[in-house]
Amino acid sequence: MNKKFSRWMFVVLLLAALGAPAALGQEAKGAVLDAAQKQAIVDQISTLLNKNYIFAETAKKIEDRLRDRLKSGAYDKFSAPREFAEAVNKDLADVGHDRHMGFAHAPAQAAEIARLRSRNEEEVKAARAREIEAAKRNNFGFRKVERLAGNVGYLDFRQFASAADAGATAVAAMNFLAHCDAVIVDLRQNGGGDPSQIQLISSYFFLEPTHLNDLYYRAANSTENYWTLPFVPGPRMAGADLYVLTSARTFSGAEEFSYNMKNLKRATLIGETTGGGAHPTDAMIVQTEYVLRVPVGRAINPYSKTNWEGTGVTPDVPVPAAEAFDRAYSMALDKLRSKATDPQRKREYEWILSGLAAKAKPVLLDEAALKRLAGEYGERKVVFENGGLFYQRTGPKIRLTPLTETLFEVEGLDYFRVEFQVKDGKVVAMIGVYDNGDRLPYPKTK
Repeated sequence: MNKKFSRWMFVVLLLAALGAPAALGQEAKGAVLDAAQKQAIVDQISTLLNKNYIFAETAKKIEDRLRDRLKSGAYDKFSAPREFAEAVNKDLADVGHDRHMGFAHAPAQAAEIARLRSRNEEEVKAARAREIEAAKRNNFGFRKVERLAGNVGYLDFRQFASAADAGATAVAAMNFLAHCDAVIVDLRQNGGGDPSQIQLISSYFFLEPTHLNDLYYRAANSTENYWTLPFVPGPRMAGADLYVLTSARTFSGAEEFSYNMKNLKRATLIGETTGGGAHPTDAMIVQTEYVLRVPVGRAINPYSKTNWEGTGVTPDVPVPAAEAFDRAYSMALDKLRSKATDPQRKREYEWILSGLAAKAKPVLLDEAALKRLAGEYGERKVVFENGGLFYQRTGPKIRLTPLTETLFEVEGLDYFRVEFQVKDGKVVAMIGVYDNGDRLPYPKTK
């Protein structure tokens, strides 16, 4: 199997499982490991790590730890396959301190990997079809693409699936955003994936050939260079302001995208420091039923000459992940407003920003304050019902939500608000406020 696909498939399908072995539910009841089986497992793990793990000295230290634990009897109390795998996995973590490394008793995953790497063409084809079908049903991780008010694009996707499989979906998303003045890329729940997809999506944000990242592989003593692609389907967004949302769960390939954009000064990162995993990983079968996750290479950024392993990627604007979108959207609009020369465009940004600012600090009005605003304003009515205000001209009543003590948002109408004019303590008029700056007064008649 293609090494890149192997890395992507394993990280996506097994990363969560290795973090929660009890959820695998694959262990036969009553299965017991004897000393010879444990020895065989430790021998094979040691061989695979010494041959493939990116840091040779660390691989030897891990081998020493596992053999010492086996010899001292520390593993004797772990007779069930899953329990033994968990104990070994803990030692891997304690010595390696590498979040991409892991070991689990995972018979189903091991069998599927074996089928994908089989010499039986039909078996490989069937296994590959199952993987692709599952990925399609998940839309290759793409959850939402949206044009927000102010011509700001928003893209939420949860994995960098292989461009060979998910390229068309990625292209469709990027083309939808092609004419946005700013783009927010949400990686707060993205656990990484394939470098080919990182390369494809990144290419839309640059006009000139740009060196993104290098990946060095120890076993082959080779380096793969990743540059932006010379051609992408559809327009590029080299002039759009770019914002990347991160969280502590942002990991691996999602960190690479963030790190690349930060070092290239192409994006503003907003959110939390990321998880800290910079090593491309391969899945290796141990004794038929176990899977060893081995970091086989390391990222080398062409500008920093290092990577984010163990440290994570630090955002430019640190905020809790839950607040990252609101901050990014406000920053995007504020920057666009500062650059706008068209008065109408400026008013549009100010309209949106005023609404966001009001929502960030919601106003709570008591029943008496709301009731005094109710009444008739010519052919328009404002009524107090069920603890809230409702606006009605023709048709059904529409809920009003307070932005300030006198300014209200009209539910479902993003271009229209109502503001109540108060004089000498009395409500004398309602003003229809439009996003183009128009203000139309309606005196209170009853």
